[in-house]
Amino acid sequence: MSKKRIYYLFIAFVFFSVFRVSAQNIQKEKQPLALVLTWIEEHYKIYFSYVDILIEGKKATLPEENLELEKILKQLQSETNLDFIAIDKNSIVISPRNNPLSSIITQKLEEIVINNYLTTGISKKSDGKITFQTEKFGILPGLIEPDILQTIQALPGIMSVDETVSNINIRGGTHDENLILWDGIKMYQSGHFFGLVSAFNPYLTKKVNVSKNGSSVKFGDGISGVIDMQQSNEIDQVFKAGVGFNLISSDGFAKIPLNKKTELQVSARRSITDFIITPTYDQYFKRVFQDSDLSNTNSDATISNNENFYFYDVSAKLLYDITDSDQLRFNFLTINNNLSYDKKSIQSNNTPSKSSLEQDNLALGAEYLKYWNNKITTTAQLYLSTYNLNTTNYDVINNQRLNQENAVSDFGIKINATNHIDDHLKLHGGYQFTGVIVKNTEDVMNPNIINYAKNINRSHAIYGEAEFTSANKNTYARIGIRTNYIEKFSEVFTEPRLAVSHKLNNKFRLEILAEFKHQTMSQIIDLQDDFLGIEKRRWVISNDNTVPIIQSKQGSAGIHYNKNNFLISAEAFLKHVDGINSRSQGFQNQYQFTDVAGAYQVKGVDFLVHKQFKNTSAWLSYSFSNNDYNFKDLNDGNTFASNLDVKHTVTFASTYQISDFKLALGLNWHSGKPTTTVSDIQNTTNTTIEYNAPNADNLSDYLRADLSATYHFKFSKTGNAMFGFSIWNLTNRANIINTYYTIDSDNEIHTIKNKSLGITPNVSFRVHF
Repeated sequence: MSKKRIYYLFIAFVFFSVFRVSAQNIQKEKQPLALVLTWIEEHYKIYFSYVDILIEGKKATLPEENLELEKILKQLQSETNLDFIAIDKNSIVISPRNNPLSSIITQKLEEIVINNYLTTGISKKSDGKITFQTEKFGILPGLIEPDILQTIQALPGIMSVDETVSNINIRGGTHDENLILWDGIKMYQSGHFFGLVSAFNPYLTKKVNVSKNGSSVKFGDGISGVIDMQQSNEIDQVFKAGVGFNLISSDGFAKIPLNKKTELQVSARRSITDFIITPTYDQYFKRVFQDSDLSNTNSDATISNNENFYFYDVSAKLLYDITDSDQLRFNFLTINNNLSYDKKSIQSNNTPSKSSLEQDNLALGAEYLKYWNNKITTTAQLYLSTYNLNTTNYDVINNQRLNQENAVSDFGIKINATNHIDDHLKLHGGYQFTGVIVKNTEDVMNPNIINYAKNINRSHAIYGEAEFTSANKNTYARIGIRTNYIEKFSEVFTEPRLAVSHKLNNKFRLEILAEFKHQTMSQIIDLQDDFLGIEKRRWVISNDNTVPIIQSKQGSAGIHYNKNNFLISAEAFLKHVDGINSRSQGFQNQYQFTDVAGAYQVKGVDFLVHKQFKNTSAWLSYSFSNNDYNFKDLNDGNTFASNLDVKHTVTFASTYQISDFKLALGLNWHSGKPTTTVSDIQNTTNTTIEYNAPNADNLSDYLRADLSATYHFKFSKTGNAMFGFSIWNLTNRANIINTYYTIDSDNEIHTIKNKSLGITPNVSFRVHF
């Protein structure tokens, strides 16, 4: 019997053995209030609205099953000294008692229009954004831990054409068009294992807000979307900790109260890939390095071996409440990927040369929040975000060495004020300064050539915004305007934003979103084998020529039907983006070496049907989009399909929960992305490839089935554990995610096909105290 088969049998044995363990009866023991609320929501199909500060550190007794909801609420009020106010039969607001800031806190609540949007912990807000609460997160197919950037790809209109979190496509946009924020700090690196694992630890991330359109004017950049991750911002005065591992990494976190006014939050994660080879690592390695210098060496000339790969991330947050109305917060985060391997010529006995790649993102931040009175609050934040990508690549045949570096330093200041005029109207205003330095270096040895470029950009923005909620809660409207000044080009951009939601009746809600945006940063590819062919993209600043300032205009209209745990949602959208560079699109055809500016336009529909039963939840999502390029200097000025023009995307998933056992199964299908084929007639004396019309054909359809299961159990009075098992690509289907062509020294054309992840099992075990 093969080692791999023995391994799978062992995993199956452990999996089913653990499920035989009986959970202890914990109804009479007080539990964290957050867990109790989650249990009540699932059993009574209701939703609690509250600010995190209200429930932090509070505990309550788990109610008896079949107890009337009214009695449960009275019991909770008695145990927590909080008020539980029923807004309607499905929504309950939790508010504090005798708190001088209570009016501010309750007015900060955003109305939730759809609960359990896909699974527990995911909701849709009245301003159009989708919110993930990691503590309440349920289960999704293929995921046994709440991987933030993998999870958001379950939303209609969001996908990754190459299955990575470093290439998330929101309604046909490229990854660099997404604004990714970690506690308000812009991040330039999003993935571990070069895109297969989210780089952000979910266990100290309290909430994630995702906006596909109609985002607040406080956000600059991100013309395709905003991914706003927020850590816990309130002091618990209760120690919490957790550790866990899976077949890729191990991690731990802790929330440590230092005194009544100070708390330290820390987390750390490190891969185990340089200590042990698991089936998961084996599949990840094949997927990531299949089209890189590590795998593309000529077997007749060189050998690449002794690879060593690891990643880690460390975060820390210090919370200090100076007074009841003054708060200080300090943040730190570092993310790192590191790869090295030996390259040696077969014909030489010389010592092998070591090629390497290191990628890291460092974030530092300080924020001061002031409650002036029961109406006005202000925040001020300073942050620094740095990104570095460095490689050393040896050509052992020609005795050459190439060093490449891409470095970004981003310093920012944000000041924001909010005025609660009354229960129905809030006004926001603020100022933002951003200073960015980007450096790109290429250092060649033999011959000795150094190319170095440094660009600086500073921008200023002021903004204002009004939020209105009608007295009957049926209408929500947010309208704002942001004015930006770009020092480098002495240009001014004035950008309106709009979000309107109106409840037509108890079943239907209408939604309209619109926004104008711009951004001065993008990622381009000089050569496909840059940075060892693994991280090909480098950050650049607009030069107002071949890399202009990117501008977008988009609007959407949606209607949502929601009644008796049955949801039907449909959104039509139109997005026009101008100022993209051809090198940012990843062409691998006749336009691979072009450097021109152009535009793209996307129009489409996102559709979702979701039904919740007693123990089961099932949903079907469908997205249609048409995404066309318009480069006046390409294809004779005619439009042609975008590299991200995936016209049809379908996801079907179902989850099942009984007691502490959760199971999820899902299918993902989408039509093949566009590809350019080669001409049947090739000039054998020519060293270039003759291509057909750009993106006139498509790859084969993509299909993937995923499975995941988790089991939660209590092993002590204060300790809880979770065992999880998942299989990605359950049928081991060989999906082709990219195709391109190369020509060898004999003028022979070779077809290169990049494949998706094969069948990939994973196991997770976690303990929380």
